[in-house]
Amino acid sequence: MLNRICSSQLSKQRSVLRSTIGGSRCLSDDKGPNLDVSHYKGEWKTYGDIEHYTPGKFVIQTFNKISQKGLKRFDEDSYEVGSAGNAHAVLLRSHKLQEDEVLHTVRAIARCGAGTNNVPVARMTELGIPVFNTPGANANAVKELVLCGLFMSSRRIIDGINHMSDLGRQGIAKERVEKDKAMFGGRELKDKTIAIIGLGHIGSSTARDAAALGMKVAGYDPGLNIEAALRLPDEISLNDSIIAAVSNADYVSINIPYVKGEGGTHGIIGEDVISNMKHGAAVLNFARGELVDSEAMKKHLENNDGRYVSDFPDDLLWDHKNAVILPHLGASTEEAEDAAAAMAADTIKDYLESGTIVNSVNFPKTSLPNAPENSVRFTVVNKNLPGMLAKITETVANSNINIVQQVNNSRGDIAYNVMDVDTTGHGEIMSFKNVQEQITMLEGVLSSRIIYGKPGTGYAKNLQGQYFV
Repeated sequence: MLNRICSSQLSKQRSVLRSTIGGSRCLSDDKGPNLDVSHYKGEWKTYGDIEHYTPGKFVIQTFNKISQKGLKRFDEDSYEVGSAGNAHAVLLRSHKLQEDEVLHTVRAIARCGAGTNNVPVARMTELGIPVFNTPGANANAVKELVLCGLFMSSRRIIDGINHMSDLGRQGIAKERVEKDKAMFGGRELKDKTIAIIGLGHIGSSTARDAAALGMKVAGYDPGLNIEAALRLPDEISLNDSIIAAVSNADYVSINIPYVKGEGGTHGIIGEDVISNMKHGAAVLNFARGELVDSEAMKKHLENNDGRYVSDFPDDLLWDHKNAVILPHLGASTEEAEDAAAAMAADTIKDYLESGTIVNSVNFPKTSLPNAPENSVRFTVVNKNLPGMLAKITETVANSNINIVQQVNNSRGDIAYNVMDVDTTGHGEIMSFKNVQEQITMLEGVLSSRIIYGKPGTGYAKNLQGQYFV
């Protein structure tokens, strides 16, 4: 993708560019490149639909149908939403994002939902692009469907509905209903035990409501933090393993993320776990289908009279009499879609306007107080290598620029820096071009930004040794 250049009708685009740069401010002199349109240094090369690109605005590219209530968080004076031309950020739901859909101009990606399996997160990290999600935005919607799953797995409601439809078609429903209802007996939830695997927003909310229904609650979450623990009901019994949690449970609710690769969660609910479940235990999977070993689950359904309710397609269990397979309805409510879109929009705005990072799956949580008067904000994304911070600050100091406040955080292979620098004696903001280029071209730096109040400008990338601004 780094070498991909949308160069069709290049001469036409150059003509458009020449007509748009007339009154624009430049980083250096009047002959310098225009920051309002992305290009490689020394040669105009644009990305996307330049004819419909509006300089002076952040461009938000959308995939899927995004809630209008969420999109309205982007004010029209500073944002252009829906365009793919020179996109500065990407907003999506279920669209499976491909690398070649991410233009060089993209600073950030946000998914309206908790999972990010449809985004190539590892590759975006290599490119220095933060990926955001919206944890908790759809928690209530999913929790309510988990509760529905509890009832469906306790009483053969769907079987009863289908049976009544058959009797109705035959015209004998009234005369058969009392006789046939014994075929669909069940059990009550009160005083039963539910094991909740994963105690994040959805898991903790499920735990509270299950306790309110009179159920005994067991839980397992090796990453449980204080904030999440405070959301749990007092009656919960915490366990030190999944097997310990499920061994005495009548119901098991899976609420953990799906992580591919070694040490991930693929098939984590496998033979070793399922074989330790009680006779008749019901498993509720509203997290991800790949978490459960379908072959092992089939044995549980057939040999142990188990139940399985899943919100994901399953090629093996889709028609099993003890399974209920739903078409991924968990977050499919108007309220959840509105909340997720609004959270994603706010997250993108915070990042573009102030450099703040929250709810990122690949970048460290980072924030700095508002920039003081007579200062401008620099942000730098670099590989997490020894000595990088020293090189960055040294470059700033060598340019006779004073750092007023700064924060540096890292996560895995990525480090992120936000610093406010004093503009006193440095004239217009564009005079910081040289130091930005020096920082951006340091070995190990991926991208940088100058945030000074003009949307869509001040971005630079180190593209395999080429300076892109």
